[in-house]
This record gives sequence, C-alpha cells and structure tokens, in this order.
Amino acid sequence: VNVGCVPKKVMWNTAVHAEFIHDHADYGFETPGVKFNWRTIKEKRDAYVRRLNDIYESNVKKAHIDIIRGYGKFTADPEPTIEVDGKKYTAPHILIATGGRPAVPSDSEIPGASLGMTSDGFFDLEELPRRSVVVGAGYIAVEMVGILSTLGSKSSLLIRHDQV
Repeated sequence: VNVGCVPKKVMWNTAVHAEFIHDHADYGFETPGVKFNWRTIKEKRDAYVRRLNDIYESNVKKAHIDIIRGYGKFTADPEPTIEVDGKKYTAPHILIATGGRPAVPSDSEIPGASLGMTSDGFFDLEELPRRSVVVGAGYIAVEMVGILSTLGSKSSLLIRHDQV
C-alpha cells in the first residue's frame, strides 16, 4: 500500500492523463499552457496513502485484531508463539507481515550503487528528474520508466544481458 501497488497506480494514472493531454489535439481539443506539477501529485498521492493506512488500521481495530509492531520471530514453544521485542504472544493464528525491503549492493560490489535508489525511493522524489535511468526488466522497472518518460523525464531502461 505504501510504496507499491496503490501509489504506483496513482502515478500510472497520472501518466495516462499526460498521454490523453498529449493526444487531445488529434481529437479537436485545444489545451494550450497545460503544465504538470510533480509536487502536487506527490502531496496528493502521499495524502491518499496516509488516508488508506488510517482506514485499514481502523478496520483492523474494529475487527478486534491486535497490531503488534516490531521485530518478531517464532519461538520453540509447543503452542504457536512469536516473540516481538522480548515479549511473547501466543495465538491459534499468527500473521507476520514482513514489510520486506529491497537489498542494495555496496559500492564495492557495484561501483556507483550508492548513487542510485530502489523503486521505493521513486515515491520519495520531490521533483521529476530531468533524466532518469531505470535498471531492470521486471514489470516494476518497465512501469517506472514509462511513468517517468511520459511525465517528461528523459528516460533510459537498462537490461542485463549475458554475453555468449
């Protein structure tokens, strides 16, 4: 919800609007002086995600589900038990939402790696970059480069290719 599907869809829809505006003249519409403001969509997108977070948390509380934030691990206890920050919890059903994070290589592994960002960092951008390079060929990379390019960033997509 925070740095995945929902904010990506907002940005995708933003790019779709840019494409429609680009094609308006072909359908007889005059749209002089249309400008795009990255900060505006970022603020509105972030507010939308915060609002969704509040709704989800409220619904979870209404369902009498406990949210326990922290680092947890299963224990060797005979009943299903997890330990979070030193406190044990036992229940017939336990869901651990890992909140995974991307692995970033060190500069010694890939020179210049610290100059880049993960796809999560895309949502932290305060301005539309004038130029961007997206590394990867998965659907997230392809969507990100498409969004950036459509909104006006001169964009390139780098794809790994094994040499024969």
